[in-house]
Amino acid sequence: MADKLQRELSNRHIQLIAIGGAIGTGLFLGAGQSIHLAGPSILLTYIIVGFVLFMFMRAMGELLLSNLGFKSFGDIAHHHIGSMAGFMVGWTYWLTWIISGMAEVTAVAKYVAFWYPTIPNWLTAAATILVLVALNLFSAKLFGELEFWLSIIKVLTILALIAVGVVMIVFGMKTSYGPATVTNIWKDGGIFPNGTQGFFMSFQMAIFSFIGIELIGITAGETKDPHKTIPQAINNVPFRILLFYVGSLAVIMSVVPWQQLNPADSPYVKMFGLVGIPFAAGIINFVVLTAAASSCNSGIFANSRTMFGLAGRKQGPAFLHRTNKHGVPHYAILVTCGLLSISVVLNAIFKDATKVFVQITTFSTVLNIMIWTIIMIAYLGYLRHEPKQHKESNYKMWGGKYMAYCILGFFAFIFIILLINSATRYAVLSAPVWFVIMLVMYQKYKKESRKAKIETEEE
Repeated sequence: MADKLQRELSNRHIQLIAIGGAIGTGLFLGAGQSIHLAGPSILLTYIIVGFVLFMFMRAMGELLLSNLGFKSFGDIAHHHIGSMAGFMVGWTYWLTWIISGMAEVTAVAKYVAFWYPTIPNWLTAAATILVLVALNLFSAKLFGELEFWLSIIKVLTILALIAVGVVMIVFGMKTSYGPATVTNIWKDGGIFPNGTQGFFMSFQMAIFSFIGIELIGITAGETKDPHKTIPQAINNVPFRILLFYVGSLAVIMSVVPWQQLNPADSPYVKMFGLVGIPFAAGIINFVVLTAAASSCNSGIFANSRTMFGLAGRKQGPAFLHRTNKHGVPHYAILVTCGLLSISVVLNAIFKDATKVFVQITTFSTVLNIMIWTIIMIAYLGYLRHEPKQHKESNYKMWGGKYMAYCILGFFAFIFIILLINSATRYAVLSAPVWFVIMLVMYQKYKKESRKAKIETEEE
């Protein structure tokens, strides 16, 4: 049996996976806090962050299409920077998804408790893991199908909210906050009511909301017709950001003046409540539940493929590189399942395990931004070492190395903000500890991993 991934993900799978990666619980639950912090300028924040990440995605797309043998971000870093960079990126990305996966499983349990408070959180967490792992074991297509329908739920919810909001604005419908009008966005304090400080501090929250958008890079190895599908998915990113983030928040602030929104509440619940839907909270709870399940599903997929790639580069146990008859790395999936099961134990021990994950999830987010940074450094290596291939590429990042340096500058700016903020400072300061651990671990695999080459794969 060949230990090779199968290309089973179609265009619709990739499109919705990309959408799902860009719409998470951070939008539905964290938007209230973002608006409170930045006011209407949050719209500009999302536009700027969205543009930067679109450029990042184009760079990542160019790298992936330069060699279809790349199955993970670790492969890219290994090839264009070196074996140690590949090792660190691979295992760091693995850690971020393990932590995020445990947090999301716990979140699913909490959302189920909204309707069924008598069911223990640990039982719901265990059932969620078993269902998702079982689906992932059969084929990449099943992962794609599940992600497709979970993303559809999120998309339809936001589109429904935007449609209702637009109708309310067009007809100037009156609510307890007054008539719905776009002037509500800026009439009280302008676009920057909290000054530049509120605007700059909102960048970290916007970045957090977008974590997972890079998942399309992990799906590249199992995508049908990648040279067509991946550019299409990436090129639609700006439209999705404008519609789902900027569009929905602009509509909400037009109907409800931004200063009237409670940072602790979901503005989406508030919006549906104004329409007169009595079960608005239940609707959003269901949507957020699907968003958490979607994220956990993505985590299982991403982790298993990351470990598959690490083992293939002699940077992890060899058995993780094996695939079953369906062409999925089954041992890597089962190991992921085992580690995610730690969340079941924590939910059984702690009454509110969510709090356990709040801080460490912030740590994983910092590590994720570091991975993005290393990918951009790999892109600069690609431009330097393979200028001919870059020149001949049909899919490029606009601006080449100059845009790459601008993106790296932006990521540095985000790290400065994370350092300034006392709530996230510890995560930035503790991140080097993880890389020291990685450096020590690398010594075990250094000799063999240096010999490992990333196979070139043609369509």
